[in-house]
Amino acid sequence: MKAAALALAVLLAQAGAAMAGEQAACDEAKHLVQAETALPRVAAAIAERHSLKVIVLGTGSSTLPGPGGESAAYPARLEAALAGLLPGVAVSVVADVRPRRTAAEMKAEEFNHIMDERPALVVWQTGTVDAMRGVDPDDFRLTLDNGVKKLQAHGADVLFMNMQFSPRTESMIAAGVYADNMRWVALQHEVPLFDRLAIMKHWVETGTFDLYDASRNVDTAARVHDCIGRLLGEFIVDAVKGAPATPQDSK
Repeated sequence: MKAAALALAVLLAQAGAAMAGEQAACDEAKHLVQAETALPRVAAAIAERHSLKVIVLGTGSSTLPGPGGESAAYPARLEAALAGLLPGVAVSVVADVRPRRTAAEMKAEEFNHIMDERPALVVWQTGTVDAMRGVDPDDFRLTLDNGVKKLQAHGADVLFMNMQFSPRTESMIAAGVYADNMRWVALQHEVPLFDRLAIMKHWVETGTFDLYDASRNVDTAARVHDCIGRLLGEFIVDAVKGAPATPQDSK
């Protein structure tokens, strides 16, 4: 019995150390996750209904392969993070993700469905496919601009997430101009921007994660997604803290 208890204690200590190590890895980029814009509709949903429905509108980089990929990808990790950060609030995060979609295709295919679901928050992850296809940056910006107006008019806050950083494709894809356009639209409409591109680039530069390994190792990719989910949850909660509980221009 004593040996079993000792073995259990060792396992628990190892698990605790691993969790602490994972949190430290996530926190390595925490200074890049500062919410400067509020989420009033999310604040109202939490204050008035004690519930929060989030839809993640994304592409292939919002998913992970394999039978456990859905539970390990960042939308599921976001739901777990928000549930821990918002005790007493019923949190639901729905992933509406499909690969190889431009921002315009997402808007054309999914916005009516999203508005029927009436989420308090839409996390719009986009930019990579537009950059790969060479979509006109002005058209990309106009799609984001019209999309934000449409979602906000139907009672949803919008949060942009830009493209992931990949050391393999950095020199092949002109992501910067699309990231800049996302930032401009975010500033214009006071929409929070979760800068995944800068976060992941920082992880590479500091050696926190080997993103070459993440492209072929599901365990490493899952750790990256877990950190993205945690940081995004904290980002959302920080944005809620600075928001009034009564949203404007919602229907």
